[in-house]
Amino acid sequence: MKHTVFYLIPIICLSILSWLIFSLIWGKKDDTPQTTYLDLPQIEESGQLTALTLSSSISYFIYKGEEMGYEYELIKSFAESRGLTLNVKVAENENRLLEMLDAGEGDVIAYNISLTNENKELFTYCGREVVNKQFLIQRATPKDSVLQDVTDLIGREVWVLDNTKYYRRLVNLNNELGGGIIIRKIEKDTVIVEDLIEMVARGEISYTLSDEDIARLNRTYYSNINISLEVSHPQRSSWVVNKESRQLAEALDEWFENNQNSPRYRAIMKRYFEMSKMPGEEPAPVLGNGKISYFDDIFKRYAPQIEWDWRLLASMAYQESRFRLDETSWAGATGLMGLMPSTAEAFGITPEERELPEPSVRAAVAYIRSLQRSFSKVEDKNEQIKFILASYNAGIAHVYDAQALAQKYDKNPYIWEDNVVECLKWKRLPEFYNDSVCKYGYFRGTETLNYIRHVIDRWEYYKEKVPNE
Repeated sequence: MKHTVFYLIPIICLSILSWLIFSLIWGKKDDTPQTTYLDLPQIEESGQLTALTLSSSISYFIYKGEEMGYEYELIKSFAESRGLTLNVKVAENENRLLEMLDAGEGDVIAYNISLTNENKELFTYCGREVVNKQFLIQRATPKDSVLQDVTDLIGREVWVLDNTKYYRRLVNLNNELGGGIIIRKIEKDTVIVEDLIEMVARGEISYTLSDEDIARLNRTYYSNINISLEVSHPQRSSWVVNKESRQLAEALDEWFENNQNSPRYRAIMKRYFEMSKMPGEEPAPVLGNGKISYFDDIFKRYAPQIEWDWRLLASMAYQESRFRLDETSWAGATGLMGLMPSTAEAFGITPEERELPEPSVRAAVAYIRSLQRSFSKVEDKNEQIKFILASYNAGIAHVYDAQALAQKYDKNPYIWEDNVVECLKWKRLPEFYNDSVCKYGYFRGTETLNYIRHVIDRWEYYKEKVPNE
């Protein structure tokens, strides 16, 4: 009996030890936090939809102090249709967008993600499916011969960014044609596709490639480019939600299906892909007898409040509205001085008064006076005018970002020429608009730089033609 008990003791101990190990391994509570994905009922209960997107000329940007962008306006319209407040989070790139969605940091990616088998396994594509293609960008003035077929590219120089899908497509196209396309690679990281499109418009290069949506948007900036020649196979893309957000995906599909022909949807399309964004450069014809416009008396009355030449105010007004009281820009700026709704409201102007000349000038001068205070450290008055014009056109936020970049990269934040203006140009590049000192993301500076140049050149013209009484 004693031998039997002695023999059983190791077995009992081993059993107890095994039970303890089993309990520790399998009975231990998993403290790893679980990602929570919200579907439409939970989103509607919270009252807020969080959209993830990129900062770009098409998806999302801030202009004149207002949130804008084609994708932004679409997701905002969807959110409003469900009675939801929209919250926007901006990522640095597409990979980061997918990481944020997977981590539950947002409900939907409001940006076109290319459809791949890998992504289909992880996420649900939904909403408006886009079939994007690459097109040849070429000049289309009366002096230019527009290419009609890809075979016409043989013997032609085409400029593309190195190590991009445009370069790869051009190489493949060249192989398909048996060679002959002269491929010019640009390796500078300070050049983007939209820079190349501008270079084509200016006649600096002959041809480049672009995605259809970027090409259509830039056609509204440069009326002398042709974007009709397709050079690639179609690539499908759309918005994305998590696999668990089935009802949200269905709601987005239904919304796009029901609204793609609605007046609001068409208005959004028109704003970004049809309305001109580059007013002409010509100086305004003067009326004669020492008059620039029918509103000169108003300019003369308010200009002293900011110690400006009244002819500079007149030049701004012409750039904003061509002296037309009912003029409305693509961005929604209205009236003689091109006031945005939020700016007009901030300076006590009702929506109806925005189209009246005196209230419009009064609010514009009050706004300029506030900008003078913001840039009081800019000692040179002519330099200060450029800061103010840039802020009036683009919104002060982007100028502040440019000053922060100037400070960081050893430039003078209180001098415009060769300093802040260069940093404002940088804000079209991801390296800089994703910089931690930039708070307001992507900015396309072309329109604003042209605005400053046109206003000042016209002012000089007015000073020659009209005496300052």
